[in-house]
Amino acid sequence: VQLQASGGGLVQAGGSLRLSCAASGRTFRTATVGWFRQAPGKEREFVGAINWSGTSTDVSDSVKGRFTISRDNAKNTVYLQMNSLKFEDTAVYYCAATGDSFGSIRSALAAYAYWGQGTQVTVSS
Repeated sequence: VQLQASGGGLVQAGGSLRLSCAASGRTFRTATVGWFRQAPGKEREFVGAINWSGTSTDVSDSVKGRFTISRDNAKNTVYLQMNSLKFEDTAVYYCAATGDSFGSIRSALAAYAYWGQGTQVTVSS
C-alpha cells in the first residue's frame, strides 16, 4: 500500500481545509486509516481514524467537534475535514493504514504499517 497525503496549505485561524489521503492497493479498502500530525519539536500524535467501512470514526479530544474523517473506498481515498482551525493545529499531517483487514480503530502509531509522506498545514493567528 502506498499513501499520498495532499491538501495542506496556509490558512487563517477559523478557516477550513480538507486533506486527502489517496492510496494504491486493494488492501487499503479493508484497512483502518489514521491521521496523525507532528508539530516542530513535538512527537507525532494521533488525530483520528476511520474503520474500513467508514461506519466508525474516532478523533482526539483536541480536535473533537472540529475535525471529521470520511472515506470513499471506490476512490481509495480518505479525507480529513478540518474546520475552525487554530494556530496550534499547525503541523505536518500524515495518513497511515494498518496492515490487517477489517480491524478496529487504533490510535497507537505502532498499529499502522503504511505511512504517507505528510502534508504541511500552517494556521496563521
